[in-house]
Amino acid sequence: MSNFLHYKAIDWNKLEDELDKHIWEKLTSQFWLDTRIPVSNDLDDWRNLTEVERDVVNKAFGGLTLLDTLQSEEGANVMRSDVRTQHEEAVLNNILFMESVHAKSYSTIFISLNDNRKIDEIFAWTNTNERLQYKAKRIHDIYQTGTALQKKIASVFLESFLFYSGFYTPLWYLGNNLLPNVAEIIKLIIRDESVHGTYLGYKFQLSYNKLTEEQQADVRDWMYDLLFDLMDNELTYTEELYDQIGWTSDVKTFVKYNANKALQNLGFDPLFPHAAAEDVNPIVMNGLSTETANHDFFSQVGSGYLMGEVEAMEEDDYDF
Repeated sequence: MSNFLHYKAIDWNKLEDELDKHIWEKLTSQFWLDTRIPVSNDLDDWRNLTEVERDVVNKAFGGLTLLDTLQSEEGANVMRSDVRTQHEEAVLNNILFMESVHAKSYSTIFISLNDNRKIDEIFAWTNTNERLQYKAKRIHDIYQTGTALQKKIASVFLESFLFYSGFYTPLWYLGNNLLPNVAEIIKLIIRDESVHGTYLGYKFQLSYNKLTEEQQADVRDWMYDLLFDLMDNELTYTEELYDQIGWTSDVKTFVKYNANKALQNLGFDPLFPHAAAEDVNPIVMNGLSTETANHDFFSQVGSGYLMGEVEAMEEDDYDF
């Protein structure tokens, strides 16, 4: 009996970090499933799109499927060994499950709008596209071999930045009163990802702030190297996807806007100029800002920590 492993029961009434409970309640309160949204009601809109437009939508969602698959299989899972509290691990369990919901939801969209042959083509393109595979492999490698802080940086970049080249498309159509049910699924995914990125950015800051100045400099250098590498790949991917429809310049601005948001989630200043909210296509920003307009994202929490009461994706989002 002396070698018996003693397990510690989780007590939600005694919190080391009150934000853990706040995030748990936030995530569970916004639980959703793709099967509850009537995507097939968008078929008339879908049929009226040009073949090129449908190709852009399908490929954008194929890319999003790949990234959410990576998150559902590895994302929160690889951070378990670095949790600060039992409650944090419970939050990661929730995040991991919802990433699986996200990944599945794109299949719901595909089967509602496309035939099986087209769906096979979408996945064949997704699974062989060089730029998509590069960013998935880059994040995967960090998840498997990186430090605790590097894993959080990679996850925040994925959640708060790399998804958004794909999110642009449904938000644009939503702003033009098209594909509203498809956009509803994306808005729900964005709502989740916004909380995930903010939460992991906060956990990153707790550990980062305890490092020496020299150690912090090393982490920052590594982070910026990763950011520039991912951005270079992302801009090329954006060209490949959106040149055919003439949206490339606007999407690049949107991508940089969200890269700045990812940096803010990690506690750093925005880096990319000419990528503020007012620089983004107002149709897309309107769709993005209304995504959680009626949701109180974060409020005052314990331990002297304050996250501002904001609406998602406004200029002062996630200010620490």
